[in-house]
Amino acid sequence: MEVIDVFFQQFNMKDFADIGVVSFLIYQGLKIVHGTRAVQMLMGLAFLVFLYWMAVAYKLYSLNWLLAHFFDSFFIIAIIIFQDQFRAALASVGTGRKKWIFRKNIEEEMPLEEIIQAAMVFSKERVGAIMVIERTQGLANYISTGTQLQSEIHSDILYSIFQSRSSLHDGAVIFSGGKIAAAGCFLPLSKDIEIKKHMGTRHRAAMGLSEHTDAVILTVSEETGQINFCIDGQFKSCESAGEIRQYLRHLLGGEKLDDSLLKKAEEGLS
Repeated sequence: MEVIDVFFQQFNMKDFADIGVVSFLIYQGLKIVHGTRAVQMLMGLAFLVFLYWMAVAYKLYSLNWLLAHFFDSFFIIAIIIFQDQFRAALASVGTGRKKWIFRKNIEEEMPLEEIIQAAMVFSKERVGAIMVIERTQGLANYISTGTQLQSEIHSDILYSIFQSRSSLHDGAVIFSGGKIAAAGCFLPLSKDIEIKKHMGTRHRAAMGLSEHTDAVILTVSEETGQINFCIDGQFKSCESAGEIRQYLRHLLGGEKLDDSLLKKAEEGLS
């Protein structure tokens, strides 16, 4: 009891705040790596920690020397191993509040019906397409890889871009500020080795961008005509213009999805 009394006498608000901030950072870190390959890496690091404890406890000098030098550079190694997760965490700082402030403005300035109409035509005619809508995290570095357009968003323009005869059809169209910012843009391919084998480069690019940004990516399969949204590394299929409209209004304007579509969204792409 005396130990507990001494502890609470020395424990002040500064210590409480210190523990609270560290706990919050650890919790956010676990949220970021949850469901990714980083979890497997963490398990590997945990195993190395266990080996280090064994080496110290049983005086395994060679193993102790090796792991001691490894953990001396642990923070540098961790940054290298988890660079994608660190990048995502830093990019998301401060965007939570910003997302709610600007979400309505994005929906209002974006002619959604033109995008929906283009997607439905692409699906019907089996025209492959990938269209990216910028949200709170800027896409200027990806826009710079394509042909700058800064044109009004119209289904006819989108249709002409993704025709096989067009020199821009292989890349992505990026919407920013209510305009077609650029076409023929190059996107980062996903490094996820568990992505379904039937998904091609277009879907890998959509997943790759969604892993790095909060952009809304709309893809149309050239082989099947299937329309998908890709958000946070997850694909969600759409069967009609109404479903596309609901998803866009939900993602850009915060409108609630219908119960049936919400259940489908939670299940993801089957």
